[in-house]
Amino acid sequence: MLRNRSLLIQLAASLAAVAVASAMALPTGGVEAAGTVAVLGLVLAALFLTVSAVRVRALARLSRRIEEALEGRRTVSFADMSEGELAILTSVVGKTIAQLSIANEDLGRERDALADALADISHQIRTPLTSLVLELELARTRAPTPELRERLRKSESSLEQIQWLVSSLLKLARLDSGSVELTRQSVGAASLVAAAFDPLAVPFDLKGVSFASSVAPSVAFEGDPSWTREALTNILKNCLEHTPRGGRVRVTASEDALACRIRVEDTGPGIADEDLPHIFERFYRGCTGQNEAEPQGFGIGLSLARALIRGQGGQISASNARSPQGIVTGARFDIAFFKVLV
Repeated sequence: MLRNRSLLIQLAASLAAVAVASAMALPTGGVEAAGTVAVLGLVLAALFLTVSAVRVRALARLSRRIEEALEGRRTVSFADMSEGELAILTSVVGKTIAQLSIANEDLGRERDALADALADISHQIRTPLTSLVLELELARTRAPTPELRERLRKSESSLEQIQWLVSSLLKLARLDSGSVELTRQSVGAASLVAAAFDPLAVPFDLKGVSFASSVAPSVAFEGDPSWTREALTNILKNCLEHTPRGGRVRVTASEDALACRIRVEDTGPGIADEDLPHIFERFYRGCTGQNEAEPQGFGIGLSLARALIRGQGGQISASNARSPQGIVTGARFDIAFFKVLV
């Protein structure tokens, strides 16, 4: 209570008023009158402190109840809060919290409904796209001319891009709606890197880009293995798209007292300075390596990767790797999963 600055100022003002009144009573009434005034003043100051203490305790109880309500305790009661004008404030706060609780429950139901709708949409879209891919693959194997086979191959590649785009957009929508539940368990960095690269092994081989990793078996962190693999795969895919034939993508991982750190580097042209502040923005497509006739990205993969990593309390940043002479040697992505400090 004595840490309350406003209360201390009021108390000091009251004591100063008592001292002034006693000093004024001394010349006219003598020491006895001055003492009487001083005693009465001190009694009034004590009453003031008592009333203030009761009000401070009432406010403290109200603050604790509000904190409990914010923590999600639906049964918080304000019925015993009847402290004069505080009762009016308490009543308003109680009604507000009740309304917010109801609104929160409604939002939870809407979120669950949105998650179900997104899952249904995902299934409805993927099924015909998968059928189209299979039909094109079958038609390509039976095409009578090399020209037709090449056209069908490009159509098949475009459909696969559409599949990936639709899947990524739905995942972003699920993240935005809060319907994705990220788990926390021990994730080995070596197995994570291997799993993230696995679906890209054939594209790397077809493009003529090599892949290397240097991860100690003991390096690990607490996170969601499936969604982290999804994030790392998107980063590797981005590096592959911007690395020319004969280039290399390399992943390293280390662990220190603060975090598990994963670095992905490629030997592409790097990231333009004007693109660096926006590289993780949704639908952003930079000027580096883009071709209107054959675009290399949709501005979705890195945005999804950042959302998944941040959702686990991690951080991701982008920069350019440079030689000792300061020449850009490729793009660099640094991921950090921080440890819980007690």
